[in-house]
Amino acid sequence: MPRFVVGDEDFELDGRPVRLLSGALHYFRVHEGLWAHRLGMLRAMGLTCVETYVPWNWHAPVEGGPVDMGPLGRFLDAVAAAGMFAIVRPGPYICAEWENGGLPAWVTGGLGARVRTRDEGFLRAVDGWLALVAEQVVGRQVDRGGPVVLLQVENEYGSYGSDRVYLRWLVQRWKALGVTVPLVTSDGPEEHMLSGGSVPGVLATVNFGAGAREAFGVLRRFRPGGPLMCMEFWCGWFTHWGAEEAVRGAEDAAGALREVLECGASVNLYMAHGGTSFGGWAGANRAGEDHLGALLPTVTSYDYDAPVDEYGRATAKFWAFREVLAGFREGTAGFRQGTAGAAGPVPDPPPAPPVLGAPVVGRLERWAPLDGVVDALGGAESETALPPVFEDLGVDRGLVRYRFEIPGPRKASPLWVLGLRDLAVVTAHGTRVAVVEGAPDPVLIGEVAGPAVVELWVESLGRVNYGPRLGEAKGITGGLLHERQYVHGVRARGLRLAALEEPGASARVPWRAGPGGGPGLYGGTLWVVGAGDAVLEVPGGVRGFVWVNGFCLGRYWDRGPRRPLYVPGPVLREGANEVLVLELEGPGEPEVRLGGVPGHDGG
Repeated sequence: MPRFVVGDEDFELDGRPVRLLSGALHYFRVHEGLWAHRLGMLRAMGLTCVETYVPWNWHAPVEGGPVDMGPLGRFLDAVAAAGMFAIVRPGPYICAEWENGGLPAWVTGGLGARVRTRDEGFLRAVDGWLALVAEQVVGRQVDRGGPVVLLQVENEYGSYGSDRVYLRWLVQRWKALGVTVPLVTSDGPEEHMLSGGSVPGVLATVNFGAGAREAFGVLRRFRPGGPLMCMEFWCGWFTHWGAEEAVRGAEDAAGALREVLECGASVNLYMAHGGTSFGGWAGANRAGEDHLGALLPTVTSYDYDAPVDEYGRATAKFWAFREVLAGFREGTAGFRQGTAGAAGPVPDPPPAPPVLGAPVVGRLERWAPLDGVVDALGGAESETALPPVFEDLGVDRGLVRYRFEIPGPRKASPLWVLGLRDLAVVTAHGTRVAVVEGAPDPVLIGEVAGPAVVELWVESLGRVNYGPRLGEAKGITGGLLHERQYVHGVRARGLRLAALEEPGASARVPWRAGPGGGPGLYGGTLWVVGAGDAVLEVPGGVRGFVWVNGFCLGRYWDRGPRRPLYVPGPVLREGANEVLVLELEGPGEPEVRLGGVPGHDGG
């Protein structure tokens, strides 16, 4: 079997130098029915390797619940079938603009700042995760006939911590589990990041979007020998709700890529194809250089201004990168032959997947109020002195209804919420009085007289995926103040988004026929002729989630930027398609429009 190692200056396959021309593609952000097409697009750009993260919380969202690692194994098999190498980055922390940086809420909820350290409780949980990943990866390493050539230890750890005991433990565990391909770390090209995130004896790589010579210069001062590699060449960027979509010019990005390759380095394009954060899995950041400011949730689309766009189309950046990469393919390898050398001519792009035959307007014939949906599909209601957080209620993605009773009689006084994360629709006496977000803290809701029943419907907009507030709790983390007095006694009930995907969920919802009356769950039918890739819009909707045939497309929000939700062709079927819309704020009945994938610049 081929032997892939870290040489004195290069990666080596059976003793011959190999340059990795890799691109990031997250299998969990692409419908499985489209993996082959997206891999074909990466090959047509000139890449010979694919990199993916592995999200712990996506595979194991519930503590003690079923864990399905099959998608990882099947994706690596698809990479092998495409004749490409694979780089696996299994965390346990991945960042990736993904909910909680990939860490399960059931892990971070009890550990807080002890995550990503040598803490025994964290290591016990991580040990189980590594074993699950190893079951899929070890037998698919290149020296066992598979595509995997590198495995990453943690992720950008130098941007977060400095616990070398923890990093060394990870290295030892991977080796004990049977990983024989080279282990690597990746960090920013700064001394404190490289010194905090690297491990002696493990190859260090760097992440950047420009200035390759300077970045590799820092790496060489830190590590004089071994192959140079940019593990994340940021050819685009992600976008937050309420901000302009990130754009990087094709010529600028191609020039920076050429500089990386002229340094003799291997490269991994981040992202080669971004895809979509389906299912409400998009993460969030905190504003400011200290990453301690206001919450900045990330949009559903993970297009990333990548060379292969969200819909799998070639962009102008694709063609510019293809031209650059074609000149540096000498010295790459196809693992099928197990020999180094040129990988041959760059193939043509594969045929595009089918697209929707004709636009459709969905009929939303039934509606259920939010109270009814939470009571039917939510978890058990708790009653406590202080409000529980999402983690206490077992809610990873979704919302929680908090119900307080203000005693009286008493005059109208200011009502404050302390430690709100993230967004709350507030009602008093059954009437909506405010929509508030948790910054600055505390948040003034308004004036309310007692006695009164006050409800806060709190929605998580995505857990922080980067920085010192990683793993912070969601919901109401402080309490409710009326005038200057805590309101003690709260009933809370959570609704996980995943509850709407369980078998028979729709049948348990207390549907009402006819048009709806504001926030709640809407149901209807999309009659499709010519199933294929499509986009879906919710005119009249303010903020919520959409499911088509039980597949959650993600969050929509009129805050913008305006981008329709992507509907992968394999999700649709000819004829009747069930659509559910969970509208969390809008006053009226939303509409659903299914259309073709929009035109695309650059071919």
